[in-house]
Amino acid sequence: MTQTWGDFQAVVQLSAGLNVAILSFVDISLPAIKERRRVFAKAQQELDMHRSAPGKVTSAAQLEHDCQVDEMNQKLYMLWKESSAFSNEEDSLIHSTGILGFLGAVLSMFLLWYSAEYYDAIIGVTGKVVISLSFCSLVGAFIINFMTASQASVFTRKCNAIRQEMRQKL
Repeated sequence: MTQTWGDFQAVVQLSAGLNVAILSFVDISLPAIKERRRVFAKAQQELDMHRSAPGKVTSAAQLEHDCQVDEMNQKLYMLWKESSAFSNEEDSLIHSTGILGFLGAVLSMFLLWYSAEYYDAIIGVTGKVVISLSFCSLVGAFIINFMTASQASVFTRKCNAIRQEMRQKL
């Protein structure tokens, strides 16, 4: 059975709407990214406060406190080192989402215009592939942002665990 562009116009409209909405997918991962960066900065600030805290009554207590501060500093550094590669990827992934969203939106708008212009024309294989690509860009951008937000929240949880340990030990 042959299908015309008019038969698929509702699908194309859905694709166009969703691909325009993809531009807001960055909002999925941006709060998680900002929270991760804020928590890291807060943890470092708290550690600096403990590092410069008034001296302990005895030198043994001061030495123990300094060792605990160094231990927390090492844990934060190792977590920062683990997340620094991800931090570089984060910016790249957000940029990729923007590009996918823009290309998907342009492609969908073109398909919307084309389906209106050639309403009664039969859709060829190329048309079906282009329609599929417009939906694939949406799925790709969503997956990228969901993975970015998930990874950012993992690092945030780890950093918050270190902060909690810091509060208990120091």
